[in-house]
Amino acid sequence: MNATLLAVALSLVSAGAYAAAAVAQSRLAGRTDPATGVLRMLGRAAWWSAVGLNAAGALLHVAALNYGPLTLVQPLGALTLVVAVPLGARAAGRRVGRVEWRGTALTLLGLGVLLLTAGGSAPHETLSLPEALGVGAATMAVVAGLSRPGARPGLRHAAASGITSGVASALTQTLTVAVTDHSGGPLFSWRLLTVALLVSAFAMGGLLLSQTAYRGGLGAPLAVVTLANPVAAAAIGLALLGERLQGGPVSLVLALLGTAAAVRGVILLSRAQAWNTDPGDAAEGSAPADPVPSRVVIGSPRLAVAPEPVAVRAGGAPHP
Repeated sequence: MNATLLAVALSLVSAGAYAAAAVAQSRLAGRTDPATGVLRMLGRAAWWSAVGLNAAGALLHVAALNYGPLTLVQPLGALTLVVAVPLGARAAGRRVGRVEWRGTALTLLGLGVLLLTAGGSAPHETLSLPEALGVGAATMAVVAGLSRPGARPGLRHAAASGITSGVASALTQTLTVAVTDHSGGPLFSWRLLTVALLVSAFAMGGLLLSQTAYRGGLGAPLAVVTLANPVAAAAIGLALLGERLQGGPVSLVLALLGTAAAVRGVILLSRAQAWNTDPGDAAEGSAPADPVPSRVVIGSPRLAVAPEPVAVRAGGAPHP
């Protein structure tokens, strides 16, 4: 099988595993008190189920990175959101809406265009130890700024999770290529050990940051993670690993159009899922929320239109 096709196939299966993990994390976050510490989380079977799905997705992703460049493999990670839409809807006991299908179609269209421009041969360049340490330090500074206390922590934690996971992918590619292509030298070195430690730290950090982000629901945080991840990884691939988009100016225009379509699709998906009930809430029996606030009848579990007010005449008699 062609190396590029193998990378695409592995990436598709990886996206399915990551989507299942995201839905599981969202359901767990909806049933967990925000004050719950990491140690208590480690004692829950649902957490380890999500960790197992993420680990399976990560292993498949690592295999894909061994056969394809970052600019090809990382955009396919956006399919995680596309797969998570029907999975999340099924978990919430509802159907996928028209807006969600439109977002799915636009995301797939944009990804298809990006794949036409992002092809290339299997990677051979790797990050040097100073480059890996520099990328790690810059990432930690960005994550520290995004995860500080403040307004709307969910989306900021989602951005930090996406960046951290994208950087972990870039470092993982350096690790796998270096191990695969070593020529008679020592298999283990300080460089590879340092990169492996950075990969482990960023992978676990991305998982914990996404768990925090999903407390606000699945749609918008997952959309931000989906966008931030390939952007961070592709930036490293283009700036430090010598990867390039194939083709001339026409390919660049197509890449921009594909990016715009994918971004628009992700926005539609995030809005549509923000209007619907979070899967974790649905598991607890909560009623789905109305996207447009309306008057509430006291005692009713759902939003409804209140009865028309009754006019009162002077003297206290009601007007018919």
